[in-house]
Amino acid sequence: MALGRAFSVAVTGVDGQVVEIEADIGRGLPGVKMVGLPDTALQESRDRVRAAVTNSGGEWPDSKVVLALSPATLPKVGSVYDVALACSVLNAAKALPLEALTKTILVGELALDGRIRPVRGVLPAVLAAARAGWARIVVPTATMAEAGLVDGIDVFGADSLAEVVLWLRGDGPLHRPDARPVLQRPVRADLSEVVGQLEARRAIEVAAAGAHHLMLTGPPGIGKTMLAQRLPGILPTLSEEHALEVTAIHSVAGTLSADRPLVLDPPFIAPHHTASVSSLIGGGTGMAKPGAVSRAHRGVLFLDEVAEMGTKTLEALRTPLEDGEVRIARRDGVARYPARFQLILAANPCPCAPPRDVDCVCAPTARRRYLGRLSGPLLDRVDLRVRMESVATSALMGDTGESTEDVRARVAQARAAAADRWSEFGWSTNAEVPGPALRQRFRLSPAALKPVEWALRKGAITARGADRAIRVAWTVGDLAGLDRPGETEVAAALDFRDRGVA
Repeated sequence: MALGRAFSVAVTGVDGQVVEIEADIGRGLPGVKMVGLPDTALQESRDRVRAAVTNSGGEWPDSKVVLALSPATLPKVGSVYDVALACSVLNAAKALPLEALTKTILVGELALDGRIRPVRGVLPAVLAAARAGWARIVVPTATMAEAGLVDGIDVFGADSLAEVVLWLRGDGPLHRPDARPVLQRPVRADLSEVVGQLEARRAIEVAAAGAHHLMLTGPPGIGKTMLAQRLPGILPTLSEEHALEVTAIHSVAGTLSADRPLVLDPPFIAPHHTASVSSLIGGGTGMAKPGAVSRAHRGVLFLDEVAEMGTKTLEALRTPLEDGEVRIARRDGVARYPARFQLILAANPCPCAPPRDVDCVCAPTARRRYLGRLSGPLLDRVDLRVRMESVATSALMGDTGESTEDVRARVAQARAAAADRWSEFGWSTNAEVPGPALRQRFRLSPAALKPVEWALRKGAITARGADRAIRVAWTVGDLAGLDRPGETEVAAALDFRDRGVA
């Protein structure tokens, strides 16, 4: 009886855990048995691995082979373990040295001829290996760019199982990742292309400076979508920590491109209004895949024609908006995905949506029912609401407004002020500050809070709405260069909550 070992990584959501793979070659009829909660794709790897080993010049044992993946209680999903499975069998057959395998994490899917194919989730796998203290990891060559983003671990790329075998024996080299490329920010449409709409432009700037949620209502063709699409252009680039967070999610989702392995710009995700709950929040069979809210992490989730979306789909947004993450239970385990996004909603005021409100032919009940799909609890989580009106011909033919570059500079200054103020507590934007901290540790003066107290007594806002108005007031103050917001800034924040859904 002979034993062999190798190591790989199990990725659950964006979290990884090192998996030990043991191979036992014992007496019995030839065959392969796999234990350790493998899913269907992993069960089928028995035939892939056997063919890859023989077609790479190795010998598969002509006896019973038992493969055990530990921890045994952790569900194992996908084909990421193929290379490690093959190497554990070769180690048990004395074809590979154990010393080299105990220092190396192996990740990749095997083709029948021994080629190593790319897999999803390489970046979170490398991050997990580095956190666990491993010195080196072997990944498919096609994924070296994203694997090389992680510091503190040596990354090697392989095209075939034969290359890995030679390298583990000390007889051949593997590929190394190139230096991290300097990526240029993509060219986006400029904010100056949106004419008029000064109030909406101001709301976009405040939303960008504080990472606040925003709702735009108005007739079609007025510029709602144009404004939303230009929001990412005025947002600052992601920090290195946030960039790795976002890239890990897109690695699991399989949306990374080879020429841009690192996501530096805040993502802009705009699902269709017929999107289901699973596509928005995340789901699927086996282990849940990230949805639109997670792919928009640290960026913008834009829901156009939001009044046309299903009520269940919209209500599913409430928990991610509050918690900043989603937890999805499926057959193979619970996946946790970050979802701290900036929500931008756009809607027409009624089903007929004429250019002028006086030309509306909808019954009053139809108008109320149309925007009534947006429940009170969901709207209470939207910080800024703007009702956009048609612009005059003179505005269309007049001078353009401020450019994206000018607005981005002010937004960057405001975000830097907020990040410096909250850095001690781990918050980077005003929208992340918890309500108790605003009411106790960073309480505004009684004079500044007068508009909020009046609105609460009148029943115009809820306690949650009061907290969100104070957050917006801090952002308005940051844009004005103030140390603390006063009554004027608080009143302006409340004014933003009173518009847009009439």
